[in-house]
Amino acid sequence: MVTGTFELKKFEKRMMGVVESMKKDLSGLRTGRASINILDPIMVDVYGQKMPLNTVSNISVPEPRMISVQVYDKSTVSAVEKAIRESSLGLNPILDGQVLRLPIPPLTSERRQSFVKIANGYAEKARIAVRNVRRDGNDLLKRLEKQGEISQDEQKKACAEVQCLTDEIISNIDKLLASKEQEINTV
Repeated sequence: MVTGTFELKKFEKRMMGVVESMKKDLSGLRTGRASINILDPIMVDVYGQKMPLNTVSNISVPEPRMISVQVYDKSTVSAVEKAIRESSLGLNPILDGQVLRLPIPPLTSERRQSFVKIANGYAEKARIAVRNVRRDGNDLLKRLEKQGEISQDEQKKACAEVQCLTDEIISNIDKLLASKEQEINTV
């Protein structure tokens, strides 16, 4: 719906961006099985700057509980190993030439609870971001109504549409969270 300069699609796109960001955050949580996504947050200090791990190495999953990190430049192996050890993932790399093998240990119950708390934090951050987008939409609609570009009825109808979209997106966030919690607790 386009009313004046208000486009619901713009706000929907922003809200979907929040959901995609949350999906990326959740994919980085370790669930007891190997996934290259858990290494996404790791930054390696090489060549005088911080670089993502996946730009200085090739990451693969040869076994369900093993990640293999093939470092491109032999001189950066120790920096990559250090970055992995110092990450909050609790992984202990085994060095084999230019290849680091990362065995994925089974999760303890305390670690599972910790990951569920982190996942809940990601979900709450996403909910807040979606509510901020809703607020931006409602503020724009109120401003348009004040300026006389839309009627009060149009403003109320559009606000209701924004609220409906917000409810739908927050429901999606809750489903993603429930799915991740189940994944963490069943692996």
